[in-house]
Amino acid sequence: PSPRHPFAMTKALGACLVLLLLAGCQGQGLQPEMGLNPRIAQPGDDSSPSLATTGMAWIAPAPNGHQQIRWLDFASGLGAPLPGLNRPDAQPISVGVDRLGQRFALVRSLEGRTELLIYERNLALLRPIPLLPAGVPAKVALSGDGRVLAVQVSREGRWQVEVINLP
Repeated sequence: PSPRHPFAMTKALGACLVLLLLAGCQGQGLQPEMGLNPRIAQPGDDSSPSLATTGMAWIAPAPNGHQQIRWLDFASGLGAPLPGLNRPDAQPISVGVDRLGQRFALVRSLEGRTELLIYERNLALLRPIPLLPAGVPAKVALSGDGRVLAVQVSREGRWQVEVINLP
C-alpha cells in the first residue's frame, strides 16, 4: 500500500473477506423443508399457497375428484380440519389467509356462480362478501391482520383489483 492510499490494505482485506463468505455459501442454495413437504398434497393447477405464521392454506385435490381448501399446522406438521368450509358441490378457485391463520378469504364456484367469501376458522363461520358493482371474483389476498381484502374482479370483460375493508 502506498502512503497516498492509507485505506488500500483495509479495502483489500474487506474484498477478500467478501470473497471468502461468497465461496463458503456456494452450493448452499435454499433447501425445502423435508419434514413438511411430503405431507402436502400436490396443489391444484391454479393454486398458490397462502402462508400464515402458524400454518399454510392451499387448494388441493380431494378424494372425490374435486378440489378443496386444506390447512397445514406448522407446529404439529399435520393437516387440521376446516369445518363448514369445503362443500362437495363447490369448487375453490383462490384462497388467502391472515397472519394468524384464523381468517380465510376465498373465491369459489358453486351452482354456476362465482362467489367471494370470508371464513372464520375459530368460529367455523362462512359468510359472503358482496361485490358492488357486481363482478366475477378470481383471486384473493388478505392482509396480515385480516382486515383488508384485495380481490381481482372481472367486470364487463375488464380486470380490476378491488380493495375491501373488512369488519
